[in-house]
Amino acid sequence: MKERIIILDFGSQYTQLIARRIRELNVFCEIYPYNSDLQNLEGIKGVILSGSPFSVNDANAPFPHLENIKGKVPLLGVCYGAQFLAQQAGGKVMQSNTREYGRANLSSFNAAHPLFKGLTDNTQVWMSHGDTILEVPDGFSITASTETVNVAGFVIDNEASYGIQFHPEVFHTTEGATIISNFILDICGCAQSWTPASFIETTILDLKTLLKDDKVILGISGGVDSSVAAVLLSRAIGDNLHCIFVNNGLLRKNEYSQVLDSLTQLGLNIKGVDASDLFLANLKGISDPEGKRKAIGKTFIDVFDQASHTIEGVLWLAQGTIYPDVIESQSVNGPSATIKSHHNVGGLPDYMKLKIVEPLKTLFKDEVRRVGTALGLPHDLLSRHPFPGPGLAIRILGDITPEKVEILQEVDAIFINGLHTSNLYKDVWQAGAILLPVQSVGVMGDERTYENVVALRAVSSTDGMTADWSHLPYEFLAKVSNEIINQVKGVNRVVYDISSKPPATIEWE
Repeated sequence: MKERIIILDFGSQYTQLIARRIRELNVFCEIYPYNSDLQNLEGIKGVILSGSPFSVNDANAPFPHLENIKGKVPLLGVCYGAQFLAQQAGGKVMQSNTREYGRANLSSFNAAHPLFKGLTDNTQVWMSHGDTILEVPDGFSITASTETVNVAGFVIDNEASYGIQFHPEVFHTTEGATIISNFILDICGCAQSWTPASFIETTILDLKTLLKDDKVILGISGGVDSSVAAVLLSRAIGDNLHCIFVNNGLLRKNEYSQVLDSLTQLGLNIKGVDASDLFLANLKGISDPEGKRKAIGKTFIDVFDQASHTIEGVLWLAQGTIYPDVIESQSVNGPSATIKSHHNVGGLPDYMKLKIVEPLKTLFKDEVRRVGTALGLPHDLLSRHPFPGPGLAIRILGDITPEKVEILQEVDAIFINGLHTSNLYKDVWQAGAILLPVQSVGVMGDERTYENVVALRAVSSTDGMTADWSHLPYEFLAKVSNEIINQVKGVNRVVYDISSKPPATIEWE
């Protein structure tokens, strides 16, 4: 079994970030709920206990069973994890006046200790804890302190078990990457063999073994995840992979033909289904955002099911599920509070009796792009912004009509093309235009107009969980606004959305 690091998740908002930092070292790691039973330690090189919103003194505090781990493989407790290790061994953990939030500095640390090798004096760390370890148990040695917290780090004597009161995974711990590297590479002895090339090689081999000569269908969107999944499957089983690309009539301007052409050039066995009239008919008169989503989802299922029945002998449904989706769906009693259920293609019904194959389910988004690059997928495809599944339906506030879709497609095309030509596209995580259910007075020539208002939205982010509005140059916004008003009939006012997530969301619906 390949070597790996296990992270036990106690519900910290930073748990995925720990995993990302480890993956950046080309080391494979997995996140498990805190109450997972790790009986088989084969391949496990070390275990990390995450932070948590809980206090170790809460009656319902997460309680892991570490009998098979502690003292057998290297163990690192972060924040809550450190407090748990100390309390369970007889230490004193409680709220005190010395609790810390935010930036702090290690006023002292054991520079000879392997966990702190290479750190600079007074290095900055990020604290986020209400409880404090006031007394360590017998057999524990303090390894680091801040000005106000005596126990910022400890080691259990005669064990490779460590605790730190701060978060090494966040940006504000300036030498956190060094601490993580020390634990993963030096203490755990990981070999840094988790690379895109090794992932591709093992995944294709596994897919060949699993699928053999079976037929597989994949609903492809032209986005990064489904495209990379399709190429991996195609390398494994060739034309036994049948890709279906559905045009719901809510794609960007000319996107259906462009995506179909680019995916065909990748050598994929793909079928396009233009169901735009059906989708728009089923959306007629629906203004509620959830109502739109349900109508689109149901229509997609019907169209996808009908298209799949034209292919005989299909046994598998492939999906572009990535690791955050898996993490969010497996959470138990609080860890990584569930944001959405395990996603699949539109929520396929039970009557589609297909087995599921998810070749990307161990990868984060940035790793999917790295794998896509190693597979030779074009940069334009891999660098595409995320685009919502319901498409422009949730960027048209109110009911959907073909005329509104056409207006928004034209506005969106000017905005996105402008980002490309101004070399700003790569600086933005996601961008789009929103057609508002608002009309405003304007003047064009000598005539008074009363036409539509559109909002432009561009955000910067790393993972979409939080986002800030992109500070696009005024000159760019002025140019794009002028082009939209002059070129798109029916629009006489353009506004720019400068709200961040939270409290706003990236999409308006």
